[in-house]
Amino acid sequence: MSENKDLNNMVVTNKEFLKRDFESEISSLLNSNLKPYDLKDQLSNYHESDIAEVIPSLSKEQRLKLYNILGNEAVSEIFAYLDDPADFVEELSSSAAADIIEEMDASDALDILDELDQDKRDEIIGLMDVEAANDIKLIDAYDEDMIGSQMSTNFVVVKDTDTIKQATKSVIEQAAENDNISTVYVVKSSDETYFGAITLRDLVVARSNANLLDITATAYPYFYADELIADCIKDLKDLSEDSIPILSKDNKILGVITGAELVDVVDQELADDYAKLAGLTAEEDLKEPLFKSVKKRIPWLLVLMGLGLLVSTVIGLFDPIITAIPLLFSFQTMIFDMSGNCGTQSLAVTIRVITAEELTFKEKLKFVLKEVRVSLLNGLLLCIVAFLITIIYLIFIKQTPYQNGLAIGGCVGISIMLAMMFASLGGTLLPMMFKKLKVDPAVASGPMITTINDLVSAIIFYGFAYIFIIQIFGLYAI
Repeated sequence: MSENKDLNNMVVTNKEFLKRDFESEISSLLNSNLKPYDLKDQLSNYHESDIAEVIPSLSKEQRLKLYNILGNEAVSEIFAYLDDPADFVEELSSSAAADIIEEMDASDALDILDELDQDKRDEIIGLMDVEAANDIKLIDAYDEDMIGSQMSTNFVVVKDTDTIKQATKSVIEQAAENDNISTVYVVKSSDETYFGAITLRDLVVARSNANLLDITATAYPYFYADELIADCIKDLKDLSEDSIPILSKDNKILGVITGAELVDVVDQELADDYAKLAGLTAEEDLKEPLFKSVKKRIPWLLVLMGLGLLVSTVIGLFDPIITAIPLLFSFQTMIFDMSGNCGTQSLAVTIRVITAEELTFKEKLKFVLKEVRVSLLNGLLLCIVAFLITIIYLIFIKQTPYQNGLAIGGCVGISIMLAMMFASLGGTLLPMMFKKLKVDPAVASGPMITTINDLVSAIIFYGFAYIFIIQIFGLYAI
């Protein structure tokens, strides 16, 4: 019983810890009369992310005191957790900002500098340490859709001619400036080109008289800096390494993709795909300027408006049918919506599959047939439901003649089934076709699929109504 009580007390204590008011605690510390050394010691008990969360609520004077107490290296780690670090860089002098930013990983530093106006950015880079500035310029040289734009210059290397003792000493020396040491990269001493990699554990436990080449993995994966992220994303997700080297065209190591950066790259790629499926040219930010957001959305909206006019024109061709049977128009939206939903489902599944795997022709055919079968079965079930709902509505609510209600109900039900089948086929084949043409399947098929489905559904529905209701049953003016 006593053990259960202790356990309950422990749970309560943990909950209380989770509810700690870091803002009040840190603010009180900054307002206290503690000596700088003691204050720094107290602040070191907080994680960088906790301090970052509090920073926006502090006054400018408190923030500047915090930066001064903690030092540039600690502040750079805190800035890496801020949502809008550029806002806080703006309140610093250029020299103070340069001292902090040069302590950051080059990719994180570049993210902040990109948010500053050009003059402030150039001034800060000019005040930075030459090596740090060059690292930033190196990453900035690659387009944002290239893997080189996401790399970190935080890594350690040894030479293939080093002994175990020399390599260990070299790693220890480099660890003072680079904390990403779990994987040690090996370069050829002759031309410094990439040779392989060693885990830190293998290096530490190796006997001093062992050969460095015996513990080097020469088949360790790598990417070239100018490769597109979209082309690398599958391999990046499949690889379970702590970091992966990024090479120049002449096979020299420029940087690495670490586990943390890998998560960011995959997350950003998924966000971009989601944005493209919505008809945007890129992901939007919450604080993005109005006209920049408009610029991202308008291109596809213009394309879709053109396709929408085409759909309206096609529907206009069926005016005689709509005039003869006005009740048909009441069910148009339901058919369009169901085909659109079905097409979007197939589209989402297909894009996920084709971006995650390289399928053979046989596998693609099997996948298409599966999607068609799924949509056909779903369509058949919804066909029956729609038929029953339609005849109940027409016969018992609208008081439509029994024969007319059955004819329209059958037309609506079968149209839904056929529209869903063709929508699923389009949602599956379109992204495959665009990928074959080297066009991004998300941006090309996402905004387009719904409009195309509307067009196909209109032809199926009104075409089937003309054949089934007018030509076969000879019904008019229902």
